[in-house]
This record gives sequence, C-alpha cells and structure tokens, in this order.
Amino acid sequence: GYTAMWQADRSPDAAGRLENLKELVVAMAEFENLGGFLEHVGLVMDNAAEAGGDMVNLMTLHSAKGLEFDTVFLPGFEEGLFPNQRALEENGPAALEEERRLAYVGLTRARHRAHISFAANRRIHGQWVDTIRSRFVDELPSEHVEVVAELGLQPSSVWGSDWGAPGHMPQSARFRPPAADLRRPLLLENGTVPRRGEEVRQVGGFAVGNRVFHQKFGYGTVVGVEDNKLAVHFDIAGDKKVMDAYVELV
Repeated sequence: GYTAMWQADRSPDAAGRLENLKELVVAMAEFENLGGFLEHVGLVMDNAAEAGGDMVNLMTLHSAKGLEFDTVFLPGFEEGLFPNQRALEENGPAALEEERRLAYVGLTRARHRAHISFAANRRIHGQWVDTIRSRFVDELPSEHVEVVAELGLQPSSVWGSDWGAPGHMPQSARFRPPAADLRRPLLLENGTVPRRGEEVRQVGGFAVGNRVFHQKFGYGTVVGVEDNKLAVHFDIAGDKKVMDAYVELV
C-alpha cells in the first residue's frame, strides 16, 4: 500500500512522508467517524485562510492539532488541572502519558514562542486553594526556557482557605514578596535524599528517604517522621508537613 511504498523509498522525502501518515492516523483516531474528522479538516482550512489577519484564536488542545501559530499562550499549567487529577485517578500512568502528549501538542503549535502560565491560587468550588506548577514545566529543557515572571501571591495556608464572598481577599493573602522557594528559577531541581550510610528511622510504615505521592503536591521524599506527621520535600511544591494518611508510598 501507500505506507509500504514510502517505506521502500530511499529518497530524502520518505521519512517525512511516513511521519505525516502517522500523524494522519493519530489525528483520525480522535474522532468517532469520518464525518467528524472531515468537519475538523474544514475548520482547519478555514483557519488557514483567515490566518493573515490580526486575531486571537481560542481553542482546546485537541482542536489545535494540525495548526501552527507564531505565538501560543498556554494557561493553567498546574498540577490537578494539567495533568488532570481525575484522569490520573481513573486511568493512571496511561492518562499521564496522554496528558503529556497534549502538552507536547500545545507547545509544538508555536512557530516562534510559547507562553506558559500558572496561578498561585485558584478558586475551586467556592474555595481558594493553593496550586503548584505542572510537572510538565519542569520537564522542559532549561536552555529553551525564559522565566519572565515570578509568583508574587502567597497563600496563608498550604491546605487552602474558604475566604467567603467572591472577590474577598484577606490581608494575609494580598500581594507581597514571594517566599524564598518561589524565588528560585522554575527549572531548578533541588531534591533532598538521605546520604549514604545515614540512619533511616521507620515510623508507622514511613521512613526517612521513602518516596511518596500526594494528590495535591505530587511526588516527594520523606525527610522527617514524627508519629503520623511527615515532613516531605516535594519535587515541585518544596517542603511541606502532611499527615501520613494523605500520602502513599511509591
């Protein structure tokens, strides 16, 4: 067939043609039927025809497949939002890889520059909750990342707070200089693990040096144990104190 023809071809164009075929198959798999795919193709063509004007196109990552723009804005790169926590709970590692693939799709839509943003706090179901940046940000090669802004809104509690009426912000959560751990470059890796030969203390099933997972803070390393309280250095969120019931060994 057509694929076999290009596999047998030794010209410089063959590899690119095969890659295009693979992308076509992947793109078609996103739709339930041929009609839906052709409708998407029509929208893509309409978008290409209008690309000459100055405009902002708002779309989902799924809808952006096959499109390219000089500049792309990617908001909401936060743990629990992207990657989506519900998807991770329902489908595990497979869902994480799918979310990572979508992040790749978003980044590669940009010809020249992609702007990634995330919030320090987000209002969810009537409550202001703390957020941490997506693990996908830390997976980017640092030589291609420019940090143009730092977090300047620091919450009063790591557990989040119900601040009452919409628009109300208590004094403790107004803008102030970011904490020391928020002033670090986004891509700094600062994991803490026990030194070779260091005594490991086991309490309640957890020990210093254990790797754990927290649904909000992600992956981390236990650096202290006191009864049912753990001091954990999370890979992204930094140092936190949590109850052992809220983490699991990995």
